Amino acid sequence: MNTCDGKDCCGDATAPAAAAPAAAASAERAVFMIQNMDCPTEEKLIRDRLRGMAGVDALQFNLMRRELTVDHHLPTIAPLVAVLTALDMAPAVVSSSQDALAAPDAQAAPSPAPRAAGTPPFGLPRWLPLAVSGLAALAAEGMAWSTGHEHGWPVLALAVTAIVCGGLGTLKKGWIALRNLSLNMNFLMSLAILGALAIGQWPEAAMVIFLFALAERIEARSLDRARHAIRGMMALTPDTATVQAPSGAWQRVAAAQVQPGALVRVTPGERIALDGVVAAGESAVNQAPITGESMPVAKLPGDTVFAGTINEQGSFDYTVTAPQSQSTLSRIVSSVQQAQGERAPTQRFVDRFAASYIPVVVALAVLVAVVPPLALGADIHAWFYRALVLLVIACPCALVISTPVTVVSGLAAAARHGILVKGGVYLELGRKLRAVALDKTGTLTLGTPQVTDVVVLDGGEPLALLHRAASLAALSAHPVSRALVQHWHGAQREVALAPVARFEALQGRGIRGEVEGDTLYLGNARLVRELGVRDDALAASLATLERDGKSVVVLCSATAALLVVAVADTVRATSAEAVAQLHALGVRVVMLSGDNVDTARAVGARLGIADVRAGLLPDDKLRLVTALAAEHGAVGMVGDGVNDAPALAQAAIGFAMGAAGTDTAMETANVALMDDDLRKVAWFMRLSARTHAILVQNIVLALAIKAVFLVLAVAGYSTLWMAVFADMGVSLMVVLNGLRLLRGPAPMPVPIPV
Repeated sequence: MNTCDGKDCCGDATAPAAAAPAAAASAERAVFMIQNMDCPTEEKLIRDRLRGMAGVDALQFNLMRRELTVDHHLPTIAPLVAVLTALDMAPAVVSSSQDALAAPDAQAAPSPAPRAAGTPPFGLPRWLPLAVSGLAALAAEGMAWSTGHEHGWPVLALAVTAIVCGGLGTLKKGWIALRNLSLNMNFLMSLAILGALAIGQWPEAAMVIFLFALAERIEARSLDRARHAIRGMMALTPDTATVQAPSGAWQRVAAAQVQPGALVRVTPGERIALDGVVAAGESAVNQAPITGESMPVAKLPGDTVFAGTINEQGSFDYTVTAPQSQSTLSRIVSSVQQAQGERAPTQRFVDRFAASYIPVVVALAVLVAVVPPLALGADIHAWFYRALVLLVIACPCALVISTPVTVVSGLAAAARHGILVKGGVYLELGRKLRAVALDKTGTLTLGTPQVTDVVVLDGGEPLALLHRAASLAALSAHPVSRALVQHWHGAQREVALAPVARFEALQGRGIRGEVEGDTLYLGNARLVRELGVRDDALAASLATLERDGKSVVVLCSATAALLVVAVADTVRATSAEAVAQLHALGVRVVMLSGDNVDTARAVGARLGIADVRAGLLPDDKLRLVTALAAEHGAVGMVGDGVNDAPALAQAAIGFAMGAAGTDTAMETANVALMDDDLRKVAWFMRLSARTHAILVQNIVLALAIKAVFLVLAVAGYSTLWMAVFADMGVSLMVVLNGLRLLRGPAPMPVPIPV
């Protein structure tokens, strides 16, 4: 959330009580839904009114969620509700640490039912008053133009109708702003309308009020699209689940009531309601809502499933591991919602600029209205009208609203692709990364040894020899032995392993046992030498495989080598492409590994990484990231979020791989990749570059159009309705431009500007 606690956020300090550390221990917290808070104008009005209120410690705003959090030392929340109601913000209490006191207070200071600004009473359609206002304004302009009488009773009656139907809400907000001494858009617009009426521009005042109301309605709908981008993610979770009752019967139960340990059944095509582990059955699950993976993922007993994902085929039962409120999807949505409020650097700059911009333009409007008539004897009516036009243009709404909409759209686009970004600051920073350090094990590789090569010696039968080797390996806990057994079961699942007699572990060398009556050895090159086995083909195979950084075991009899099995931590299928994409973006790629030099260099050579650092401890990785930052500036670190935590924390942006369902990874890193696709690092950097480009476009567009109309207003070439078009039109343009980010970045890598 936006914590209004200092100059970076608000331009000045919050409530005086915020500085009292002694009171912090007993602070209360209340969260309100502010239904009528649609733009920074309302946010500033609330902030200015509450921050000086006795007992208020801190204010936290989330504009995109229309949410206000107040830390306070008030005995009840009634004063807060009363202030928000007086500001016509339609507050609704979401939660309060004084829940026991909230009900009586609500009766003493009732809060109106939340309704959108401008909603007509008596159940009338929302569009009807606006439509009447538009028709009346057009008729007034048309009649004034055709008859040449701007002050005839029919024209005045139509103008009043347009203002009453379309502008009462704006005038009411303007009066509230005046009472609170807030120079916001509603005050400026109200002043311009009343000024136009005072100088006899009734038809133009009517048209201005209609255009302003229409633009506000369109802008609110556009902002709702950005809100729904996040809110729609929670709709992915079904409301009910099929749960096994204690009697053994299956019944539909509200998902929110299902507790961990319950057994849930999922049918083909059904959306999974809760996180869990498959207990029985097999299927393929579409995990795109969580990880962004385009292809369904096979699920077997023991595999994890996530709430919000879709069961493509087959039925299965799973054991619930977390309540619905703590599912991976819920935590993703919660993290993104919190990240929405983290003001990005551009947004903080815009907020500071806007704080100085409005008073300057208002002062300029006063000078335009006063100086020419007094100093030059110019027509006071004409220059007063020009000053009114300046007031309409003065509001920086387009400038201020464009940044949160753009940032939220970028965060939503990332979440849709399985990338969880902790705040707008990291979304903007991604484009500046000039070096990325990649952990090897678990990041570039799968992190589990797998059989890569099987070489048959002495003319033996491959399957028979592999069967004997796997039978021996099944009695060993060594990672290489486990990889060999898994390889056998993966290729020959239906063939059982043979019994082993006289099994013996040979410390540091391997194992020995009798398989099908023959004494066999399975071990490393040292064991082969001790047995006295000499074989040119074996020596050649060992040299080649070890040069590639693979671990090698040999199946031998007492006199001959029979089979060579090579095991390695397999490189992920997407790693090479990911490295290539980072290179295409001009990023230096460094591989960090705790493994031996030969193995690390072999993996680096396969992936096109020239800079390989091996034999590293966690502290060594931390020092290397620090050194890279000193050389390149912004550096990214990609790891598993646990043993790489020091380096992840030190990097400008820490990326956690495979964070789906992992609390530690989601909390450690600044950006969490919900699946194991390393290509998303480059995707995120391109999204960051596009986000920055759109932010710059919006700022330049807003300032340029306002500058042009400021000049036109002073020169007398701009009218009030043209000013409304300029101000609200550019607001809609920057909002729609920001919403383009929901589609994500361009599909192909593009250069990132420095």
